[in-house]
Amino acid sequence: MPLFGKSHKSPADIVKTLKENLAILVKQDKKTDKASEEVSKCLVSMKEILYGSNDKEPHTETVAQLAQELYNSGLLIALVENLQVIDFEGKKDVCQIFNNILRRQIGTRSPTVEYFCSHQEVLFILLKGYEMPQVALNCGIMLRECIRHEPLAKIVLHSEHFHNFFNYVEMSTFDIASDAFATFKDLLTRHKVFVANPNKTQPIIDILLKNQTKLIDFLSNFQKDRTDDEQFNDEKTYLIKQIRDLKKPAS
Repeated sequence: MPLFGKSHKSPADIVKTLKENLAILVKQDKKTDKASEEVSKCLVSMKEILYGSNDKEPHTETVAQLAQELYNSGLLIALVENLQVIDFEGKKDVCQIFNNILRRQIGTRSPTVEYFCSHQEVLFILLKGYEMPQVALNCGIMLRECIRHEPLAKIVLHSEHFHNFFNYVEMSTFDIASDAFATFKDLLTRHKVFVANPNKTQPIIDILLKNQTKLIDFLSNFQKDRTDDEQFNDEKTYLIKQIRDLKKPAS
């Protein structure tokens, strides 16, 4: 019996259909209602492949085929880039698909991490998502999943876009500012090569020292009115101490 029956499209078919209909949504022509419906259906089909359905476990070979199609077609990046045209439930589906594919491992390899290392633009599209209220929290979820992986966290930390966090965490929308701070904190503390590790690598020390005064001033004045949030204030105090204690290496 074939792996993909009449009622189940292959990963290649799902990716092709999704890509075509996403393009229609982006153009905003007359067929958007039908295209939106097709996009939703395809996203649900992808989730079924990745997460299984009812009592059916995900099929490793089918998951591998879907991942490969997403890489080859560029659709994984296109979904992030055009997230704003997808409906509310679809946005949530994209987050789940993105994070599942990102966590995928083959032995000790993480193929999606490798893919994003050579397609770094996806990280900066996600970061810029904080500027769009309709996708900001979705982008935050995906960006935090990215920076769980040290090579991707390093790319963001070393980039000129890192400074954008200072603006995002001060945004007037509380939910977005809080989400940006959660990402900012993860970026600085999650990988023991970063703020908390006593054996930080020289490039990391250089970045933190270069921004030391700015980071301390910024964090000291950040959301001072949240006096009743103990965890938030503990995390803030911890970050400030770690950054303040940094010293230039003796020459």
